[in-house]
Amino acid sequence: MHRKFRFGKPVAKATVLVIGVLFLVVFFAGCGDSKKASELEGKVAELQKKVSDLEKQNKELEAKKVAVGKTLENVRAKGFIQAGVNGDLFGFGKPDAKGVWKGLDVDTARAVAAAVFGDADKVKYTPLTAKTRFTALQSGEIDVLTRNCTQTLSRDTALGLDFVQVNYYDGQGFLIPKKLGVKSAKELDGATVCVLPGTTTELNVADYFRANGMKMNPVVIENTAELTKAFLAGRCDVLTSDASQLAGHRATFPNPTDFEILPEIISKEPLAPAVRHGDNQWKDIVNYSVLTLINAEELGITSKNVDQMLKSKDPRIMRFLGATEGNGKALGLDEKFAYNIIKQVGNYGEIFERNVGVKTLLGIERGMNALWTNGGLMYSPPFK
Repeated sequence: MHRKFRFGKPVAKATVLVIGVLFLVVFFAGCGDSKKASELEGKVAELQKKVSDLEKQNKELEAKKVAVGKTLENVRAKGFIQAGVNGDLFGFGKPDAKGVWKGLDVDTARAVAAAVFGDADKVKYTPLTAKTRFTALQSGEIDVLTRNCTQTLSRDTALGLDFVQVNYYDGQGFLIPKKLGVKSAKELDGATVCVLPGTTTELNVADYFRANGMKMNPVVIENTAELTKAFLAGRCDVLTSDASQLAGHRATFPNPTDFEILPEIISKEPLAPAVRHGDNQWKDIVNYSVLTLINAEELGITSKNVDQMLKSKDPRIMRFLGATEGNGKALGLDEKFAYNIIKQVGNYGEIFERNVGVKTLLGIERGMNALWTNGGLMYSPPFK
């Protein structure tokens, strides 16, 4: 009877080498060549260590595969969701004066918690820089990244991440002091530009200046708050980032009206939550938590009328709110997951308006973030 051993390819190759070298040790020892046998014994020791290290790596990889497929189970076991957020961006992810986290990205994380636990407050927040955000997700430090992060092909493929439904469509712009008298980004030749490293912003602005035959002097600072301080201190002429971030920064300035965002938008920045690659159930849960916000607005369901809507006889609404069973089971959640999201967090229009809308300090119009029925890009597939 032959036993089949299952090794990864690197482990198998190293094991074969060990056996081969051991054979040579015995051969040379038998021929009386002790020096050659001694050298080969050293090689055997090195190869044995390599096999041991590779076996350890294989076990670690297998453990990670198991862990990554059990995000929902792990989240439920600890009793909360760990969400990676900005921490310094007003309107999207920042604690208020009382230490309460607020913002559009914060409400997105709260929607996931409402779906999973029936309680939108079962979230803990980890402030992350642009440089540390992906590592935190890859390493398992956080369960979901809801930090104004642009979905790109390279990030989707090379970083071991999966992006879900976009929660804010944006584009990169330029913020300048009005006293400079600049009216167009094409007048910025020779300007000193404040920009965050490790972002699509850094590449976009370099491409824009190059494409328009202009030169710039970058000031690169990793921390958002420190970068903003540098801009206010006059270390740079221009602050460039997503237009929503520029509006958020300007809202916190001592004299917001002294600054303006130039009309040019130089890129597409679809901002979306992200999860680790390989856990389809968790991706579905986060994805449909965001889509729940959008679909509710499409159906006219708000945090104020959701209880009344539970009595609706419209089959779409009955399925959506869990009066007709099926959607919750498909995701591994309670049938009332969508009801819990809308009751506790609101629909997309509600969270947009209270965090970044025209009546807030940011004063942002819906624009591309309006529903598709109103000329925007927000669109949800059917919940059935």
